[in-house]
Amino acid sequence: MQIRDYILRRLMVLPILVIGTSIVVFALTRIGGSPVGIYLSHEMTPEEVQQVYERFHLNDPIPVQYYYWASGVLQGDFGWSGISAAPVADVFPKKLAATMELAVASAIVAVGLGLGLGTFAGARRNRWPDHFARIFSISGASLPLFWFAILLLIVFWVGLGWFPIGRSDPDLFARIAHPTGLYTVDALLAGDFEAFIDAIWHLALPAITLGYGATAIIARMMRSSLVEELQEDYVDAARAKGLAERLVLKRHARRNALIPTVTVVGLSFGFLLQGSVVAEIIFQWPGIGRWMASAVLRGDQATMMAFVMFTSVLFLLVNLVVDVFYAYLDRRVTLGA
Repeated sequence: MQIRDYILRRLMVLPILVIGTSIVVFALTRIGGSPVGIYLSHEMTPEEVQQVYERFHLNDPIPVQYYYWASGVLQGDFGWSGISAAPVADVFPKKLAATMELAVASAIVAVGLGLGLGTFAGARRNRWPDHFARIFSISGASLPLFWFAILLLIVFWVGLGWFPIGRSDPDLFARIAHPTGLYTVDALLAGDFEAFIDAIWHLALPAITLGYGATAIIARMMRSSLVEELQEDYVDAARAKGLAERLVLKRHARRNALIPTVTVVGLSFGFLLQGSVVAEIIFQWPGIGRWMASAVLRGDQATMMAFVMFTSVLFLLVNLVVDVFYAYLDRRVTLGA
C-alpha cells in the first residue's frame, strides 16, 4: 500500500476513534457528578440554578446531553471554563502554547542527548561509556519525576539562584507582541534578545526535568538497537570493504538502529506535549497539565472534556506519524490497515 493511501485511510478512521473516546469519557463524567457545581454559588436563587441546568440540558438523558455538547464542539464551543472564568476555546490555545513550548524544549533535550548517548554507548559496548549510559538510563527511568523536580528546584532555584521558575519575566514580555503565544518565538520575531534569553532561562529547569526521563528511555533503546545492528552481516561486509568505523556507524548501523527507536521517540513527544502535571505545578508553568489538575480538583467538566479531545487527537496523529516514519526508515515494512 502506498503511504498516501495509508495516511488517507488512517485519517478517515480518526474521527470514529475520537467520537468513541468522547462518548465514553462524557458518559463517565456525567455519571460521576453534575457539571454545573463549579458554576453555582450560594447567592444564586433557585430560578437561576434551574436556568443553569436547562442550559446544560441536565434534565435530559445523557445521550441528549452528549448531542448538545457535540453540536457545540462542532461549532467551536467547548463550554465555559469555571476555573478560568472564560470560554474554554479562548483559554485552551494559551495553555497549549505554554505546554507546546515546554514539550518542544524537553524533546530537544531528550532526543539530542538520548540518541547521542545511546549511539556513543552502543559503539563502545562493555566499556566505561556503555556502563555510564546504563547507569544514566536506569536512574532516569527510576527517579520519581516529582522528586527530581523538587531536587532541581532546591539546588538551582533556592540554593544557587541560577534559574527562575514560572514562564517569564512579566516586565520583559509586556513590551513585545505575542502573535504565536510561544515566548521564545515571539522574542525572536520582536528582535528582543534579552527577552529570548529570559524565556530560555525559565524553560531550563522544567525542560530538563521532563526531558531527563525521556532521555534515559531513548538512550537505552538506541543503545540496545545499535548493539544488535553492529553484529549483523551487512556491518561486517561494510568493514570488509575498508570503510572507516565512523562511516560504518553513521551510514549503516545507526540508520537501522533508529527504526525501533522512532516509536519510543514519537510516543515520548506525545506525552511531553500532553504536559506533565507534576512538572508544571512544581515550576508554576501555566500549561495544560496544571490547568487540567485544577479542573479535576474542582470538577470543571468542560475543561476536562476539551483536554480529552485534545489528547485523543494528539496520540492518534503521533501514532500515524510514527508509523509513516517507520516505513520510511525500513523499506521492508508494508503499510497495512
